[in-house]
Amino acid sequence: MRSFNYTGDDEEVPDDVTHVTIAASVTVICQRAFSDNDNIEEVVCDLNVKKVEEGAFDCCRSLRRVIMPGVEVVEVCAFNRCLALTDVECGKLERIGYEAFSDCESLMNVNVPSAKIVERYAFAETALTDVKFGGKLERIEQLAFFGCPSLERITIPLKDGMITADDIFEGCANLKHVDLVEGELHETIAALQLEEWRIEMNEEIDSINQILPTVSAGGGYEGDDGEKAREIRMWIRSVLGKIIHYQAEHQRLLDEEVATTLQLALPRDIVMNNVLPFLELPSCTFEVGDN
Repeated sequence: MRSFNYTGDDEEVPDDVTHVTIAASVTVICQRAFSDNDNIEEVVCDLNVKKVEEGAFDCCRSLRRVIMPGVEVVEVCAFNRCLALTDVECGKLERIGYEAFSDCESLMNVNVPSAKIVERYAFAETALTDVKFGGKLERIEQLAFFGCPSLERITIPLKDGMITADDIFEGCANLKHVDLVEGELHETIAALQLEEWRIEMNEEIDSINQILPTVSAGGGYEGDDGEKAREIRMWIRSVLGKIIHYQAEHQRLLDEEVATTLQLALPRDIVMNNVLPFLELPSCTFEVGDN
């Protein structure tokens, strides 16, 4: 094993290096800094490293592990064709660029809790089986997971407009499970007044896992983008619509309870003239839009 400390000063990387540490003085790993190096097996970045530029580790065929705790942006083809890559630690990664991890044929699991933008072909042609996003996710672009036949499960937040195209999961024939990021949604459901509402909401959330195994992943012929992304998008809108409906119903019942309590405590004429006019329901609407 030979180690190398990268300081970013246009230094030439020795061919026999297997383990690379990125110095604290480095904030950006430059374009193609380590590309086509067949010996590098591990890269450990200091917390100060914020960006990995275009093609920085492109075609590093022996690279197995990347630790980049402070990196926020991974640009175009940064880890493209890293055939042995299995372990990526990137807790602060926000933007995953075009083909950033494409053709990483050993990459099976990715956890990117801070990701906001996933660009086109970001994880195309990989061995992914499980992908976990966090609540910050804003957008997944076209063909982001194109040709990932082993992908079975994805964790996403409940946000309308996040699934931007029908072909995001083209070729992902085994995608069968969608999990929601835990948090406020589960607390909202638990707080609903009627048990039947809670049951129906949980059934609605689970419905996508009944639908996905039955729809096409696409890729069988030209123009066949698949239905999985479209079904996920429609499901998100349906769940959001039901949540808003039950929140409004919940508030209505609470308001009725308040009004009933006041009626028992106050003379009827005072209630009718001075109290009830101020118990107005909130205005809750949800635009489902085109499917």
